[in-house]
Amino acid sequence: MVKTVIKVDGMMCPMCESHVNEAVRKATGFDNVKSDHKKGETVVIGEAAVSEEAAHAAIDPTGYTVLGVRSEPWEKKKLFGIFG
Repeated sequence: MVKTVIKVDGMMCPMCESHVNEAVRKATGFDNVKSDHKKGETVVIGEAAVSEEAAHAAIDPTGYTVLGVRSEPWEKKKLFGIFG
């Protein structure tokens, strides 16, 4: 699994987060998408990284601005380190 963090400018409220989440879900096909307007970022967990081009294609038409994209390997955390 891969965690992609997309820095997004212009999100001001939870409704903005919803708009970005929906756009990224539609464009990538990944369900695990969470935006935070206070941090100014959208986190996507999926089988592959979201490219900067894909992030721009999904988010730019919504009126928000992609400032950067970074990806890293991601592993689901286990409950108390032993379960999961």
